[in-house]
Amino acid sequence: MSLLVDNIGELVTNDPAYQDPPLGRLHDAAVVVEDRQVAWLGPAGDAPAADERLDAEGAAVLPGFVDSHSHIVFAGDRGSEFAARMAGEPYTGGGILTTVEATRAAGDDTLRATAVRLRAEALRQGTTTLEVKSGYGLSVADEARCLHLAFEVSPESTFLGAHVVPPEYAQRPDDYVALVCGEMLDAAEPYARWVDVFCERGAFDADQSRAVLAAGAAKGLGLRVHANQLSAGPGVQLAVELGAASADHCTHLTSADVDALAGSSTVATLLPGAEFSTRSPYPDARRLIEAGVTVALATDCNPGTSYTSSMPWCVAQAVREMRMTPAEAVWAATAGGARALRREDVGVLRTGARADLLVLDAPSYLHLAYRPGVPLVQQIIHNGVLT
Repeated sequence: MSLLVDNIGELVTNDPAYQDPPLGRLHDAAVVVEDRQVAWLGPAGDAPAADERLDAEGAAVLPGFVDSHSHIVFAGDRGSEFAARMAGEPYTGGGILTTVEATRAAGDDTLRATAVRLRAEALRQGTTTLEVKSGYGLSVADEARCLHLAFEVSPESTFLGAHVVPPEYAQRPDDYVALVCGEMLDAAEPYARWVDVFCERGAFDADQSRAVLAAGAAKGLGLRVHANQLSAGPGVQLAVELGAASADHCTHLTSADVDALAGSSTVATLLPGAEFSTRSPYPDARRLIEAGVTVALATDCNPGTSYTSSMPWCVAQAVREMRMTPAEAVWAATAGGARALRREDVGVLRTGARADLLVLDAPSYLHLAYRPGVPLVQQIIHNGVLT
């Protein structure tokens, strides 16, 4: 069955073929969806016939959000930790082990229920493509089962055995790195598209991180890096050196880090929910964009430091706190996320792209930042299906 979405007041395509960078907007437009793809788009008056019709009633339509960084396979709750930070306690990264303990103790059904619930919650807010990491198991068996559950909810699954060093290896971190690179990777790899590492003080240094990423690359996995969240460490430079798809967080950057990103294909994925939840400085997106760096936005949805699944809220935060324009933030939350996942079929509306469309209860994409916290996503077409 084909579906005509017409009477679109403002259509965001993200297609550079249109002379309206970066969003490639069309007005008084229509889109035809067929076989789960965009079959046609253009002026509403030229639209071909279709089997069914959806009247957008003059509203804005844009590609589905692409959230390229989440941690939704977990158990437990860290609300008290959040309250302590809001009262002034600094964030050090140590709370991850609280979630590890709860996740190890939880059964598969409990973990699956949380992942399915959060995936559905994200979809209701317009996220049609979602990356999902492991990282709260940190043993061979627990990482394998967490990756399997991540893969159940998204093909964009990421092995993050190198999240932190678990307590049983606290005095032998290099032995843990060897485990991650060997037996743990072997067990997780069938369910993973990506490998990630938290390259940061208190987690893994540059040499340890390089070993993990090299082992993942040897298995054919794409590379991602948690980089420069807590300090201006080696993460960004390592990501660029190894050709990683993304360096995520990028909160503390030197001029050399910015220059390296600008001269590379590595996307700087910014996670404003983490700064909100930890009271940390926000990344300077303006500096990155003006240097020519490709920027993505993602939620970092996790139970400790960014318990949000809302990409619209991240768009509003990026505009208010990170000096992005609304157009830049929407592009980063759609096309930017697709770049971070090295996908060309999502985050854009053009013939042949996957049919992921959002109909807003608003006349323009501007309202995503203009009306923060308001549930503006009115209708969703996900992979060609009206949900």
